[in-house]
Amino acid sequence: MDTTDFCYVRDLVQRRAAIVLETEKTYLVESRLQPLARREGFLNIAELVAKLRMSATGELHGRVVEAMTTNETSFFRDLQPFEAFRKVILPELIAKRATRQLRIWCAACSTGQEPYSIAMLLREHFPQLATWDVKILATDLSTQVLEKARSGSFNQIEVNRGLGAPYLSKYFDRQGLTWQLKAPIRQMIEFRHMNLIEPWPTLPSMDVVFIRNVLIYFDIQTKKDILRRVRHLLRPDGYLFLGGAESTMNLDDSFVRTEVEKFSVYRLR
Repeated sequence: MDTTDFCYVRDLVQRRAAIVLETEKTYLVESRLQPLARREGFLNIAELVAKLRMSATGELHGRVVEAMTTNETSFFRDLQPFEAFRKVILPELIAKRATRQLRIWCAACSTGQEPYSIAMLLREHFPQLATWDVKILATDLSTQVLEKARSGSFNQIEVNRGLGAPYLSKYFDRQGLTWQLKAPIRQMIEFRHMNLIEPWPTLPSMDVVFIRNVLIYFDIQTKKDILRRVRHLLRPDGYLFLGGAESTMNLDDSFVRTEVEKFSVYRLR
């Protein structure tokens, strides 16, 4: 890939999504843009970038940015955060919420495995919430992955990753080569397009925010901006979940790390 073309894509992705692409990531850019170039009818990446340069913005620019986002996810990913959520955090919030209302946000939800895991966990272990006002918001930058998430349809490899047999048999229907989540679980979640670095839409106060394995892709200032906005959104006794390699340390001292079931979560001071 030509150096000037890489720099153009790097700047585009950082401007539109705040994702930082170092020079050593050239191979990654090539591997993700080559399939896109073919689908769009270009002979190579150079032709694709030449088309991008012809205008400041457009649908093709958006598809390039989406191609460069990392959509790695799985059901009950890393398990420990879900154990902390089930054993300690949810029981605590249920005991405190006289309003019988819960609001949960999964940011950068990718193809939906995280919010669907939460929905199944609620249905399986907390039947009393059936009479509560519970809303799970799931957002992502990519319209393509959101379309798949809304479908609730997953292949065998996807359900094999983290999903236990009891959950599969109880909450999915087999449809040929795929597994379809049952409607009651799908209906628990609102999927919405949202770019974390752009102005946020009006959102309700949240009891729990999952924004896991997202901040690692941003520069320091973007991390600070996102944590500041999460801080204003989180209820005073709410919980913030980050990825295992992420922390609020040296970014926002309004948060304090708390150990729950051998997993670190964050609360407001």
